[in-house]
Amino acid sequence: MTKMNKPRPISGFPEWTPPQRMIEQRFLDKIKDVFELYGYAPLETRAVEPLDQLLRKGETSKEVYVLRRLQEEAGSASEDALGLHFDLTVPFARYVLENSGKLQFPFRRYQIQKVWRGERPQEGRYREFRQADIDVVDRDTLPPHYEAEMPLVIGDALSALPIPKVTIQVNNRKVCEGYYRGLGVGDPEAALRAVDKLDKIGPARVGELLVQTAGATEAQAKAVLALAEISAPDASFADAVRALGVSDPLLDEGLAELVDVVETAAAYAPGLCVADLKIARGLDYYTGTVYETQLAGFERFGSICSGGRYDNLATSGNERFPGVGISLGVSRLLGLLFGGGRLAISREVPTCVLVALDAERRGIPFVWFPGEPDSVKDIRSGDQVDADPATWTPPAEDLYPAVSAS
Repeated sequence: MTKMNKPRPISGFPEWTPPQRMIEQRFLDKIKDVFELYGYAPLETRAVEPLDQLLRKGETSKEVYVLRRLQEEAGSASEDALGLHFDLTVPFARYVLENSGKLQFPFRRYQIQKVWRGERPQEGRYREFRQADIDVVDRDTLPPHYEAEMPLVIGDALSALPIPKVTIQVNNRKVCEGYYRGLGVGDPEAALRAVDKLDKIGPARVGELLVQTAGATEAQAKAVLALAEISAPDASFADAVRALGVSDPLLDEGLAELVDVVETAAAYAPGLCVADLKIARGLDYYTGTVYETQLAGFERFGSICSGGRYDNLATSGNERFPGVGISLGVSRLLGLLFGGGRLAISREVPTCVLVALDAERRGIPFVWFPGEPDSVKDIRSGDQVDADPATWTPPAEDLYPAVSAS
């Protein structure tokens, strides 16, 4: 038998300890319960998609993991190449197109799966990670009120978890694109991609990118950055945009939609959402409202939950299924909180009662002793009482390990 060398760790592929995995499972249970409460049905799609489909969705070409056999078959066609999905929105759009005849619209689904991205690993950012997504799609048209629903659902899910306060930043791509058109910027999409890098490279470098890649003059670049500076927890952001003196029909449409999202969030979940006009999102399929989410105390690590409106992702011939969705980076959230020592669990095994004699070291709270009569002992207090196996149950608070902030 060949002797195995000492394994070499692979960065970016987290393997949680059993207590951490238990915390993850409790988080997923809470998230799933909230999604189902809002009427979202579960879905799981395959891990792979045609490579040509994955490579046409924004700036992802360097991140997709290609799937191939070690021994390629002679004459295998390149169009059969497959890649691991880098998000859950692209496979969901494909699923809707393939199964549109079987679905009831508007179709609401949640999806909790792993995805893969070949980016540089760092704290809270991985190559293999778990996401929890919700999306709503409809046939032909999708009413804009769903764009206001997304942050409310995810806000409820996150508030059910023992985590720091979250703030959902919202913007609308129509606001940005309409503003850029009104300014006369040559390539509005390139301008969006440049603005999306603001938090990473700063305004000076973004200004240079706007000139180099979007065809902007220095004055136009300065005006683009002025829009990105606007932020407000209420509808006052619209007045600040109009004060910049740029007009365009698409800009007006986007402002009206964004005002609705912000005012709805303020009415139902005060303090949850803030209009932040620097939010652009790098993927090119977004067409309306976009979302990013900051975790209090961890803002320097970027968004933990993102998404937006897309009108043309699920389109084939005359069929069109516009949608809106938001994706929670479960592994990202947990990795940051684990790294900061911010989560604890009440015991290291999920078992509540063990019929055994030696259990205290494992943290199991109750031991059952068969006999005449049977008895049960609370390991923590030392109390032991007679018990009937037909009627005795552990206290509700001990049935499952409890996750708490620490």
